[in-house]
Amino acid sequence: MNSQMRTRLMGAGALAATVVLWSSFALSAKGIGASSLTTIDVALIRFLTPAALLIPWIPRRVRALRRERPGVLLLLLIGGLPHFLLFAFGAHLTTAGLTGLLVPGTVPLFVTAFVFIAWRSRIPGRQLLALGAIVTGVAASAFQATTATTIAGIGVLLAGGMAWALFTIGLRRTQLDPIGVVVLICAPSALAAAGLAASGLMPSNLADGTAKLPDILLFTALQGVGTGLLSTLCYAYAVRALGSNISAATGAMSPVLTAVVAVPLFGEHITPALAVALTLIVIGVIAFNLTPTRAKGNAASGRAQDISAAPGPPHPAQERDGQPAGVG
Repeated sequence: MNSQMRTRLMGAGALAATVVLWSSFALSAKGIGASSLTTIDVALIRFLTPAALLIPWIPRRVRALRRERPGVLLLLLIGGLPHFLLFAFGAHLTTAGLTGLLVPGTVPLFVTAFVFIAWRSRIPGRQLLALGAIVTGVAASAFQATTATTIAGIGVLLAGGMAWALFTIGLRRTQLDPIGVVVLICAPSALAAAGLAASGLMPSNLADGTAKLPDILLFTALQGVGTGLLSTLCYAYAVRALGSNISAATGAMSPVLTAVVAVPLFGEHITPALAVALTLIVIGVIAFNLTPTRAKGNAASGRAQDISAAPGPPHPAQERDGQPAGVG
């Protein structure tokens, strides 16, 4: 087996792992309510674990953070605790299938809308059709709602997609390397989560000592290590081995895996409305990511015509214009 084929096989394995890890984020967020942990407990685990593992790299990245623009730092911080709380609250109000679908599925739509509003950038016709499919899929998901709670949950998940879109735009404009981005997101988010838990503003079973060790270990593996580190590393390798288009398009299959696994795990059902929404949004995301975006000033690029890609090793989200590295 030659080195090129070995690289592609390893890239395919890394991409498959990425899809599983992205799906596990949505499934574990839905599973918080059945555990001995609260939402803020899981948030603390999610952000503290990567921050602790990256301690040796923090001093150098702090110096880089001082050189970054305040507006970009704010956009990146939105992808930390604010996004997590929206994602987890939406998961509590809805199903795992909708949770895994609406947040990542609507990011290209929100990124394009924000960039068009900010810079009046051109949107290619093919991407407009893809975005139309996504909008139709979101509308179809509303038929999944049978209660006011579920409708509210859909709204919260759309807000989560909007937050991740702002984070994605920040990634397109930052000069930080991947480790710097992770440090920026995780360290302040961990401190904020700890403050909310210790102050009693949000209930914490970790703080009162009632959290169970198996749950702590499970969420540390799934949220802290899996979502916090491994998904980024796997996706970055897949992009380098297979290319950004293939990786981003294949990554759109994570909502399908989430919906399928939620059937035996949570007793959910893939209803006709959910099936239609899944089909439309996944097709829309794949078509969006396979559309060439070479022209500068393209609305999908997440930057104005005079903004170049960040130098140095790219974060996975910088590899593809409208698709984030992963939601989490």
